[in-house]
Amino acid sequence: MMHQEKENNILIRNALLINEGSRRYADVAISGDRIVSVRPAFTGSQDHAAHVIEAAGLWLLPGIIDDHVHFREPGLTRKGDIASESAAAAAGGVTSFMEMPNTIPQTTSLETWREKNSLAAETSVINYSFYMGGTDSNISELLVADPELVPAIKLFMGASTGNMLVSREEALEGIFEIKSLPVACHCEDEQIIRANSAAFREKFGDDIDPSFHPLIRSREACLSSSAAAIERARRAGTKLHLLHLSTAEESELLTPGNDPSVKQIIGEACVHHLWFDDSSYSDKGNLIKWNPPIRKASDREALLNAVRNNHIDIIATDHAPHTLEEKRAPYFSSPSGGPLVQHSLVMMLELCHRVELTPSLVVTKMCHNPAIIFNISDRGFIREGYKADLVLVDPASPWTVTKENILYKCGWSPLEGTTFRSRVMTTIVNGIRVFEKGRLTGLKAPEMLHFKR
Repeated sequence: MMHQEKENNILIRNALLINEGSRRYADVAISGDRIVSVRPAFTGSQDHAAHVIEAAGLWLLPGIIDDHVHFREPGLTRKGDIASESAAAAAGGVTSFMEMPNTIPQTTSLETWREKNSLAAETSVINYSFYMGGTDSNISELLVADPELVPAIKLFMGASTGNMLVSREEALEGIFEIKSLPVACHCEDEQIIRANSAAFREKFGDDIDPSFHPLIRSREACLSSSAAAIERARRAGTKLHLLHLSTAEESELLTPGNDPSVKQIIGEACVHHLWFDDSSYSDKGNLIKWNPPIRKASDREALLNAVRNNHIDIIATDHAPHTLEEKRAPYFSSPSGGPLVQHSLVMMLELCHRVELTPSLVVTKMCHNPAIIFNISDRGFIREGYKADLVLVDPASPWTVTKENILYKCGWSPLEGTTFRSRVMTTIVNGIRVFEKGRLTGLKAPEMLHFKR
């Protein structure tokens, strides 16, 4: 797909706008890559736009900003790549992503970070940005990272991924002393996990049941590591993002508050922890093997409560595709992670149909708060003058996930066979319709995210 010239103008007419805690019918006009007017519907908005979208019966939301994805490029492109996974994201209403550093090579230097941005500029369908990873030996690279272009430092604190486990006290202190960037932590205690793994291997051998995953990567492993990260951040005065919280106990470590811009400690929940519980292991097995694991129904409910009461500030995906062959391997050989970015919005809107969340809360946690927390320029809200990153949703158009409508390069989803009541109809990125009427348009105009710091 080639970059296209921006369309002259678009008028979205008679949509139910869900934005900034309100629901109202509106006409939204786009010129170039910006929203130029947001007016009450049915007031005679001009029809001379180059393209008019009749949106009666549809919801208009800001585009989703996913602060936690693994798109696998470079080095792991048999699983996914920036082109394929950003296309799947666009089909799911995601207009911006922040990608994690554990590719091959890992994004732990300015050189590898620049290479990823160059790839995305050419191949991404949506807006992009890339974390830099912390290691025991790359403090000099992190110190010169541009805080206006790097969302955060990704830190594996007690959970090893390649050589990205930061274990040296001097390195940890140095990273937490970098005040120009937030620190985003994957918190699982490696010593506890290794001890648990050895005990389960001794009892059951190598091919154990996936339902033991939350016992091996135990709640104690998560809680002790998260508590240690919070204590270290508070001591250093560093802004901390706790990624993919999975336990009721971790949610209790966080402070509630409606304004995430004033919080030092930010909590993230991922859609799979809000959707599944451990009863699904019997059916899904390794397909829902994530780190940290899917846990009890009581943990799922506690995380939903933490989203509702503003202990948890962001909902993301941790989208991390693997091939089906890899996932079908015995437990200890099967990698953790799964593809989610095409389905994250409809998953959360389905929870709205179940009256577990509200559409306004979903928009707050998936659109507004990522923009606020990361200080993203001119995105995350439907406001005049802001970038035209928008998604139109039909809240009453049931469809079922099948292999035929999955866009992930890996070709599968743990949600196959699931029927959703909401459907993404149109995704607009920087004023360009990149997804419409159930298919990618072939158009794109991605931009690098900028952070006002």
